[in-house]
Amino acid sequence: MSTAQKTPQQRPRQTDEPLLHIRGLHAGYTVPGRAGLGRRRVDAVAGLDLTVHAGRTVCIVGESGCGKSTLARSVVGLLEPFAGSVSFAGLDLATAGRRERRRVAHDLQMVFQDPYTSLNPRMRVADIVAEGWHIHRDLVPPADHAVEVTRLLDQVGLDASYASRRLHELSGGQCQRVSIARALALRPKLIVCDEAVSALDVSVRAQILNLLADLQGELGIAYLFISHDLDVVRHIADEVAVMYLGTIVERGTAAEVFGSPQHPYTRALLASAPSVHDRPGTATDVPLTGEVPSPSSPPTGCRFRTRCPLAADVCTTEVPELRVRPGGNHPAACHFAGEEAATAP
Repeated sequence: MSTAQKTPQQRPRQTDEPLLHIRGLHAGYTVPGRAGLGRRRVDAVAGLDLTVHAGRTVCIVGESGCGKSTLARSVVGLLEPFAGSVSFAGLDLATAGRRERRRVAHDLQMVFQDPYTSLNPRMRVADIVAEGWHIHRDLVPPADHAVEVTRLLDQVGLDASYASRRLHELSGGQCQRVSIARALALRPKLIVCDEAVSALDVSVRAQILNLLADLQGELGIAYLFISHDLDVVRHIADEVAVMYLGTIVERGTAAEVFGSPQHPYTRALLASAPSVHDRPGTATDVPLTGEVPSPSSPPTGCRFRTRCPLAADVCTTEVPELRVRPGGNHPAACHFAGEEAATAP
């Protein structure tokens, strides 16, 4: 895949105050309790901490079922968290009133995986792009809607003739460009991309990724980019957070995570994707076996221990802290990360 990898000159300067700050987030769903009594909650996201700074791209990677989409929906308010906080531009969205949430809503947008199900097929492209302006009326005067729609379509690589079309007349890549134009219409500071390119052909995927990178350089938009495709992540990420069963098990810059992975789960993911594996192999680089455990009954101690080649007795009782280990240069949640991995049983 040919994508334009970011260079240090292209990366916006990071500020100390994060645009998005997630602290101790618990989110998921409820299921019937035992013997049909009441309901109990299932934490698909279990005590997660994360920050995204203005103008940066933070990628969340992990297998299906690890809680990535639950995290995305919690961030944009489509799912109410069980506990913890999601602060955006200094506002705690969990405790904010309706008026306060509406004030920042247009700054926080989302692009979904499948545009055919996230966009209204009965609406024309122009109406889809302009839909948010009927709610946030101070952004674009009604008299300027047509001109602004044309400008946005041009910005995402579609000419003005697409404004009168409907989704069934567009390809998958063109529909995703419409999704991006709709998000841009509200002039956001952060866009959450939930597997936004995974359903696209390789060539179209590269076009959309390059478009997102160009828009970030031009507009300073931050991205929380969720993907299971490590090749995509390597090309676009400033920072990478590896997620397993609702928790972050490793976090660092793209160079740190791809060049010196500390957690056995990260090493296994990289070993399964040879195109991004540019470091010498190790004895712990073994393919993953089995499925992600159910979040309704996670393993005790380290959540990865049931699939880990380094698992020891300590892993069954002690939850590893996400921190920098001896010999490492970025945080990992593993008792045997870094130098200790070489001597683990």
